[in-house]
Amino acid sequence: MTPITPLLQATQQAAAAVRRLSSDQKTALINRLADVLAAQVEPIVAENSRDLDRMDPTDPKFDRLKLTESRIQGLVDSLRVVATLPDPTGEVLIDRTIEQGLSLRKIAVPLGVVGVIYEARPNVTVDVASLCLRSGNACVLKGGKEADFSNRYLVGLIQNVLVEFGVPKAAVTLLPPDRAVVNELLTAVRYVDIIIPRGSESLIQFVRKHSLVPTIETGAGVCHTYVEATADLDKAAPIVVNAKVSRPSVCNSLDCVLVDAAVADRFLPMLTADFAQWNVEVFADEPAYTIFQKAGYTNLQPAQPDDFGREFLDYKCAVKVVSGPDEALSHIQAYSSRHSEAILSQNQPVIDQFLREVDAAAVYANASTRFTDGGCFGLGAEIGISTQKLHARGPFALEKLVTEKWIVTGDGQVRW
Repeated sequence: MTPITPLLQATQQAAAAVRRLSSDQKTALINRLADVLAAQVEPIVAENSRDLDRMDPTDPKFDRLKLTESRIQGLVDSLRVVATLPDPTGEVLIDRTIEQGLSLRKIAVPLGVVGVIYEARPNVTVDVASLCLRSGNACVLKGGKEADFSNRYLVGLIQNVLVEFGVPKAAVTLLPPDRAVVNELLTAVRYVDIIIPRGSESLIQFVRKHSLVPTIETGAGVCHTYVEATADLDKAAPIVVNAKVSRPSVCNSLDCVLVDAAVADRFLPMLTADFAQWNVEVFADEPAYTIFQKAGYTNLQPAQPDDFGREFLDYKCAVKVVSGPDEALSHIQAYSSRHSEAILSQNQPVIDQFLREVDAAAVYANASTRFTDGGCFGLGAEIGISTQKLHARGPFALEKLVTEKWIVTGDGQVRW
């Protein structure tokens, strides 16, 4: 394997050119990239098809890998939004003069070189590049081998736009898809300022364990929806179905339904028709299993202990009947990945308790967890959903791709 250090050195050097771009120049660059993507839909789909041809269509990653005309248009729209967002760099956070006559300013500045490790998600290539460039950062991308044709073509388009604006191609660098380069990236403390893993729990844990570069986790999503006893069941059923089937391969999709025992007999049969349409495999605890069985639902398995706390990323779902809010809260505390959690209820004190006590990046009342997304939250795009508590939490987007710098101006002052 060829060492990637020269690539990382080049990206670090190119970061200076990105920092020198004005806000207007960065806006123009992102809009130009949107124009290029819009004009290249057919070639992008063709390259993506080469990746899809190598993957089993039944693999849960297949949907993540796929780029359609509508998904590419979504990327174009996202780029347009990112271009309109305020430049997060240069913002003056503190401006004061201290007793010794020194002028102090704390300002927001780019992180520098952002390294992102991700799997079969070529849309991440565009999202990360646009967010990094808009915030004055260079980036190093380590995509999965499954998306290599797509990633190489997309990065080629991005690099062509960089050259148009007088920025070295290395400002957006795609590393070889070999897994072996990951270890070198994780120890490149001289050239990379932060590492962001986006993917499976195993990938995230590997990066946490081995990275010498500071890391921000974009965690796996084990998402619950609790149907409380007072829930409007006619609204609750579509919410649960949407959270599970609208796009099950993404991290904000539903993994476990918790149903209050008081409404389980009425509610669970309301799911069967839609679940059957999407061929959802249900892993049910004993009470839920009995109810589904009586309702004639056949794609059913008795839940095993490890089915709770499991991120399915597929048309699969765990279901558990609980005795009330306290048991629901205890279950979520035990099994949540702290990504997105929801309660469906008309009891305001119970809703307030849930929103207050559940420890997650996003907590919902009477809505689908599928909304946890940088685009939906008005952030343009995201690098991922951060489930940790330092620096960033929730959709990790433009506003968090900066750090701070103190500017101190004096007139001969010394300190003894």
